[in-house]
Amino acid sequence: MKDLPRNDWPREKLERVGRAALGDVELVALLLGSGTRQHDALEVAQTVLRHSDGVTGLQRVGLDELRRIPGVGPARAARLSAGLELGRRAVQTQAGARPQFRAPEDLARYLLPLHGGYRVEHFGAVLLDIRFRLIRASVLSVGTQDGALAQPREVFREALLASASRVVIFHNHPSGDPDPSQDDVMVTRRMMDAGETMGIPVMDHIILGAGRYYSFKAGNLLG
Repeated sequence: MKDLPRNDWPREKLERVGRAALGDVELVALLLGSGTRQHDALEVAQTVLRHSDGVTGLQRVGLDELRRIPGVGPARAARLSAGLELGRRAVQTQAGARPQFRAPEDLARYLLPLHGGYRVEHFGAVLLDIRFRLIRASVLSVGTQDGALAQPREVFREALLASASRVVIFHNHPSGDPDPSQDDVMVTRRMMDAGETMGIPVMDHIILGAGRYYSFKAGNLLG
């Protein structure tokens, strides 16, 4: 970075031309905040992006893995992880607007940027009112690469507390392949049975992969 003119350093460039003009390496360098004695922030940022296979893969890298990247460490990993989470949340609809979900593609469009990139399985529920409008979406359990525990009581406790009229369950496949497994089918059946008992129907089960999704409703696996 010392070889660059001062006004082309990431922070100065941001102030001069705005954030949209910065490249991926420059944005990551700003999140890192500083470099090390051996490597400046841009060099460390390049290492981070190489390790994660670019920005798309960066959201799949957990905090522990970030800490182990040369030049990152706990403090920089925390800053980078927080920045990634802010970006993830920014994808959500602006406050005050409540999106309406009637079709699987609408749900997938909302969920994929938020929950599709994890390297371990996250299971959650989208809670909807009687008009199919979003109340909230919550991650209810986090597992290992081999799977997350999904319990009906957790889903429907959330639904009851939120006065939800219907539920969509979702989880991601760390492999990137959203095709359902036999376990996924069994979990869906169990959730549907619980929803029928509680009077809060399960509207769909969305499995999130690498830029793709599977809908049990669209696949006619809810009948």
